[in-house]
Amino acid sequence: MPTPVYIAAGLKKSFSGNPFAQNYVLRGIDLTVQQGAVVGLLGQNGSGKSTLLKCSLGLLRPSAGQVTVLDEDGWDLSAEAKSRIGYVPQEVVSYPWMLARQVIEYTAAFYPRWNQPLVDELCRRWRLPLEERVAALSTGQLQTLGIVLALGHEPELLILDEPVASLDPVARRQFLRTLLEIVADRRRTVIFSTHITSDLERVATRVAMLRDGVIGLDGEMDELKDRVKRLHLAAAAPLPKDLAVPGALAVEIDGAEASITLANFDSSIVDQLRVAWNADVTVQDLNLEEMFIAVHEHCGGAAPSVANANNVKSAESDDSRNVPEIDCP
Repeated sequence: MPTPVYIAAGLKKSFSGNPFAQNYVLRGIDLTVQQGAVVGLLGQNGSGKSTLLKCSLGLLRPSAGQVTVLDEDGWDLSAEAKSRIGYVPQEVVSYPWMLARQVIEYTAAFYPRWNQPLVDELCRRWRLPLEERVAALSTGQLQTLGIVLALGHEPELLILDEPVASLDPVARRQFLRTLLEIVADRRRTVIFSTHITSDLERVATRVAMLRDGVIGLDGEMDELKDRVKRLHLAAAAPLPKDLAVPGALAVEIDGAEASITLANFDSSIVDQLRVAWNADVTVQDLNLEEMFIAVHEHCGGAAPSVANANNVKSAESDDSRNVPEIDCP
């Protein structure tokens, strides 16, 4: 079994300085990443992605919980561990008076394992202007330089914070293609944040969706496509507006029709809903963007696990239809 290279356990972060304050940016992150995985952190701006990555690298001290990176405390990483990590922040800050070539040469001096042929190839492929001063580089070129610097020493763990946000569509596709080539040997692990679902679908093996400082949905890419489904109900009579479906990311009621997005689909629930509400039930597959929208718009916390989905029922105690209770998987 692959070795975990990254473990976040009960990770919380607040910037208030008050341990009793409730305004946490991170509200209890649990995430384990195995060696060779390409994990995408998907979330809108303000969801906690950058804060999570900074807490992972000792750039921010967690308010509670712990992060273990390469078997070391993320807040107190040794020089040896840092030499095995590549990091690209959302805003790359370098030496504005230097030429891009000089920045690369300066950085290379710190890494005995620096792969100059790889760096030369990346600079050529991405058309990085090596004789331009850093101050004259565009935002996209500056981000490209940061990516080259992070890849040059062939890190075991690559952490990227919105790495392609400033790149044009062509450059973004080229970078993602190169990233796939670099991690193809399955020895390198990548954790990268983004809000662009198409990027994740191209390269990620696993997705963790963040909303308001918690992970709303997490799983292998293929697993998510198998387990997250949307059910469409057309019942014989109006459905209760407070129809509760444990394990659901979203429940939308419109008279006798309902749309239910499940975090853990089981085919038996289709028969149970059909019998309980005398309804026609159809199952819809969802793409990553549709899952993300369901998590962002409807999920108020971590998605319920299938083990907690015990009943499907209405909360109305005086419902005249005598709402049936259904055992769900």
